[in-house]
Amino acid sequence: MSHKNETLRLLLSLIITCGLIFGGLWFLMERWAKINSSNSENLVDKSKSPNSSPSCNVATIPEGTFNYGGSTTWSPIRKDVDSVLQTICPQFILRYTQPLFDKPGSGTGIKMLIDNQLAFSQSSRSIKAEENTQAQQKGFSLKEIPVAIDGIAIAVHPKLNVSGLSVAQIKDIYTGKITNWQQVGGLNLPITPLSRSKEAGGTVEFFVENVLNKDKFGSNVSYIGTTTEAIRKIATTPGGIYYASAPEIVPQCTIKSLPIGRTSSQLVAPYQQPLIPQSECPGKRNQLNNQDFRSGNYPITRNLFVIVKQNGQADQQAGEAYANWLLTPQGQELIEKAGFIRIK
Repeated sequence: MSHKNETLRLLLSLIITCGLIFGGLWFLMERWAKINSSNSENLVDKSKSPNSSPSCNVATIPEGTFNYGGSTTWSPIRKDVDSVLQTICPQFILRYTQPLFDKPGSGTGIKMLIDNQLAFSQSSRSIKAEENTQAQQKGFSLKEIPVAIDGIAIAVHPKLNVSGLSVAQIKDIYTGKITNWQQVGGLNLPITPLSRSKEAGGTVEFFVENVLNKDKFGSNVSYIGTTTEAIRKIATTPGGIYYASAPEIVPQCTIKSLPIGRTSSQLVAPYQQPLIPQSECPGKRNQLNNQDFRSGNYPITRNLFVIVKQNGQADQQAGEAYANWLLTPQGQELIEKAGFIRIK
């Protein structure tokens, strides 16, 4: 009897020990599965985050070298956004191509696109009807894809004592009806309006179309080659005035950007308030008023477009892939860092 009891006790001890071992293993396996599941979910969430590192969708980004060009307004995007795309998508090689005889700009970029010198182009204005007609004569049509919002800023000498201008007053200055700052609340000082030539690009064409309402420039307007030259000229000309893409004007230290409005009583600054004085620049720089640009409160805004050939070939694939990448959360974030307003 004693021998049987001893055997029973040993058997029960063995069963209990095995149960504890299997129970412990089961607990550890369940715990390990939960940890792996949590890590996987975190990885998925990070990959979906707009702040994650930009990625290249190899399914839509084609391989090869593609010529592109166009608007000078796009220069910060080519520098700060396209360079990132080249790093993460090395198989998609972009080659910026300037016109041989004309100045670079939206119009010349579209012309080069129609002439098959570019795979796609960058524009600060919409396609004109005659441009689409010219493309159709070559066997394809053109499509514009908006990817960012830009505004036109008005630059003046930093010591000019004028609170702002209405769009109508800007028009009257550039058509020659207003010739002295005294007429718009300033001192008795002749106005020196500067502009690039109408052939220079999309910004001038947009300005003539939307601000001058298709009127001609006045005889008082002085023409200048580039925005860089214009900024230097304004900095030394107390009565000077110039217009350009807001990212080219607002952060500058040697000039001042004016608030503008649909009326003189509804002035909206292109910069974030308060205005950073010239004495604190370049340690601090004025930043774009993103909120009013995006909402439309700022009166002179426009879209930036990728112009794509509709020909069913590699050029169309390249242009659409480029535009689609710019419209991703990563692309839009980089566009905003380059000084423009995200469109989505």
